[in-house]
Amino acid sequence: MTTTNLAVLVPLLPFLGAVAGLLLGRTAPGFARPLAVLPTLAALALAAVVALDQGGGTGNGTAALDAHTQLAPTGSVPIELALHIDGFAALVAVLVGLVATCVQIYSTGYLRNDPRYPSYAALVSLFTSAMLLVVYSGDLMVLLVGWEVMGICSYFLVGHYWETPEARAASLKAFLVTKLGDVPFLIGLFALAVDTGSFRITTILGKVTTEGGLDHPTLIALLLLAGVAGKSAQFPLHTWLPDAMAGPTPVSALIHAATMVAAGVYFVARLLPVFAASQAALIVLALMAAVTMLGSALAALAQDDIKRVLAYSTVGQLGYMTGALAVGSRDAAVFHLLAHGAFKALLFLGAGVIIHAAGTNSLAAMSRMKGLRDRVPDAFWTVTVGLLALAAIPPFSGFFSKEAVLGAAEHTATGHENGALTAPTASGWIVLVAGLLTALLTAAYATRFWLLAFKGSGTEAPDHGKQPVTMNVVLWVLAIPSLGFGLLAGVLPDWFDGTSLAPTLTTSVLGTGFALVGGLVTYAAWRHTTAMAARRTPIGAVAVDTESGDAGLVEAEAIATHTPAYGDIAAAPDPADPGRLLLGPLHRHAAVGFHLDAVYAALFVRPVQAGAALVRFLDRAVVDTYVRGASEAPKALGWAVRRAQTGNVQTYLSALLAGTVVLVVAVVLVATAGA
Repeated sequence: MTTTNLAVLVPLLPFLGAVAGLLLGRTAPGFARPLAVLPTLAALALAAVVALDQGGGTGNGTAALDAHTQLAPTGSVPIELALHIDGFAALVAVLVGLVATCVQIYSTGYLRNDPRYPSYAALVSLFTSAMLLVVYSGDLMVLLVGWEVMGICSYFLVGHYWETPEARAASLKAFLVTKLGDVPFLIGLFALAVDTGSFRITTILGKVTTEGGLDHPTLIALLLLAGVAGKSAQFPLHTWLPDAMAGPTPVSALIHAATMVAAGVYFVARLLPVFAASQAALIVLALMAAVTMLGSALAALAQDDIKRVLAYSTVGQLGYMTGALAVGSRDAAVFHLLAHGAFKALLFLGAGVIIHAAGTNSLAAMSRMKGLRDRVPDAFWTVTVGLLALAAIPPFSGFFSKEAVLGAAEHTATGHENGALTAPTASGWIVLVAGLLTALLTAAYATRFWLLAFKGSGTEAPDHGKQPVTMNVVLWVLAIPSLGFGLLAGVLPDWFDGTSLAPTLTTSVLGTGFALVGGLVTYAAWRHTTAMAARRTPIGAVAVDTESGDAGLVEAEAIATHTPAYGDIAAAPDPADPGRLLLGPLHRHAAVGFHLDAVYAALFVRPVQAGAALVRFLDRAVVDTYVRGASEAPKALGWAVRRAQTGNVQTYLSALLAGTVVLVVAVVLVATAGA
């Protein structure tokens, strides 16, 4: 079987698994788990074979795999079913397959008693298939199909617990915000096709780089960036991602590590010469990345929900990737995309184990539980690995990938080129300064996460028994690339464009130094707040029934006592949280995402609601009144005519005589007036 045939099977197998799962989920639920795991596992194996067949991508001279066939005649701009697989596409497909397989295996234990598991697993498979289609696609219209399918899958999966208002609101918000970005994105795709005469990625890149470029590069780039900002949760369209934590934890891991949000970064990396054709677009991308990095890191430091900390962390790490693209280095961006996919999937799935054990997703509650780390030893060690990778501490993978981004920014800032693309010096300085400050904040919230979750004191942590083996095994599988993937920095350039990804001395020292400062300052703040809390009755102490063995009851009790104890989490003066001490007055603003949702509500939601109310009034008070009047007038006329039809001949003769008299009088009066 040829490499092309194997590549076609990679997205096709999860799709067939999804279809079979949806068809057999009710009639044969016993097949739901095999149909969820086996096709995704097979897709992972085939993606690995395709990657090996590519033999190191384009950096060492291996030609990219290109295959295409025309779907149907569409006029001047044809749409083709095309594959374009170079080194970085092959590796991203392996990442998607690995994370999706881990999520499916993990879900068999995490949702083992969920009655809607078959439909959930089928949607996860469809989600995976759509992302693989985006990765392998060589035609923008086919890529758009996978792009939109992921949007609808996220709607259903985030709203999996549709009984809760939070899940319903989060799924709707995710769908609407991403669609808001997709409208200009679609216009940008059509404009790009008109300028280049093709939807084929290779044709577009060829015309951009060798045939004089685009007619409207800045307009096209900015339109496309709107869709990327929505999909990859970049400022100002990032607000949907933290709310999406209302979905099941494995869904969060899939969205944050390998699908959906990675699609936007991948798209820019694939079409980077299009964006590099406009210096203004690269500066906009750099500013977007800088604001996203810093704002999300500050927000993560203020969150109490363990999953929202990780959600804002994802937003910030995606900012690093878009920052690397803004300085013209897709190698560094994709390197960080691959490393981040491994350790962020590990962190989310580890958080699921912690939530299951603690019976709550509140870090404040966990900080008042003694011995939680002993209840979840596998999660403790693997999440520690993931947090060290997130904080970019050497030799963990995040150190190498984040230093590749900072090194690329430093090259651009000092006037050097990253490969064949030239980026503005301003972009380099923006990304470098924001990246270093974000490194400090990332280490701070990673340290806070670890201290509050695993170094708590107070009531003994509840014992809910051991987690299913499948959940813990997956954590160790993901811990391996989280620890060692960065060591491949010397090999990966052969898969990419050949640019060195080795850490540079300046940014390595600065980045690691900032990270260590952030971690040490947070630790010192935690020691101080712990001492303060010991001298006072802790505000918000959560009462957990340790005698109950049912995780659902423990979680319900912890959540129920959390709000009465804390009140508004953004304003409650909890003495035990180092994040409050570090942020000071900024904390209450950072905890609610700097009020961006309130701004959107004032600028867009309430005006739309007011417009809808006006339309409703006009429809009911004006249009309906007119329609009812149009029907009532003939009815009244008919009633009057019907009353006149008595059937009495004398009445008719009397009316005729009266009418005749009236007419005669009228004629006489008219004649007299005329004389």
